[in-house]
Amino acid sequence: MSSTLPSSSVLRFKLPLPLWGLMGGLGLWWLFTTPLWHTDPIVADFSPERTIAALVQLFSHGVIFPHITTSLRRVFVGLFAALVIGVPLGVLLGLSRPLEQATSALFQFIRMISPLSWMPLAVMALGIGDLPVYFLLTVAAIWPFILNTSAGVVAVNPRWLLLSRSLCATRWETISQVIIPAIVPHLLTGMRLAIGIIWIVLVPAEMLGVSAGLGYYILDTRDRLAYSELMAVILIIGLIGYGLDSVLRFAYQRWTHQG
Repeated sequence: MSSTLPSSSVLRFKLPLPLWGLMGGLGLWWLFTTPLWHTDPIVADFSPERTIAALVQLFSHGVIFPHITTSLRRVFVGLFAALVIGVPLGVLLGLSRPLEQATSALFQFIRMISPLSWMPLAVMALGIGDLPVYFLLTVAAIWPFILNTSAGVVAVNPRWLLLSRSLCATRWETISQVIIPAIVPHLLTGMRLAIGIIWIVLVPAEMLGVSAGLGYYILDTRDRLAYSELMAVILIIGLIGYGLDSVLRFAYQRWTHQG
């Protein structure tokens, strides 16, 4: 009688699919920067080995931490300003069909203008420093809040509103006790979209004459020809952005009981 090993006894080395994707990206990165294919020393500065060494040096010496905290502060200020302005406006648009129709074309037109297009006007009106950066980040982040909040209000179950009216609730009580809790998933989606946009706009916005921040540090590494540090900062930007998105994705899944 021939004996065969059961499939469960066969050792198989399995990696999660996201890890395979990361390894593939790392392999392509190494392939395009390896000295085996070229002799340009500048390209070698962008290699994974030198980038990781520069990344370790940035963190071990603490050079990058002030720039990270400065960038995160700007992001949260811009996000908070967009939230404070966008959510009430979105609620108004969701509750008032005539107001939504009257402002739809105008808002869609303004939304299509790149936030970076406002750079010269922001500098002229607000000067050099944090204020124009806050303005650009707020302009970039406000539209996901407005659109998702408005869509959430429209999608509220009409029976809940009918029940609120039957209980003689005031307009504010209906908004605060019925509408706002009902649109939280839409708000979290809007916040996730907003922080993705704001994180992309942050780097060029921090090239507006500020003296700290990840965008500023990229310019600084370019001027110093420190290309390994430049790549390290790009990795840091990607890691922080991924972390922020993961937190919001987790919050959305917890609130909607998914995952």
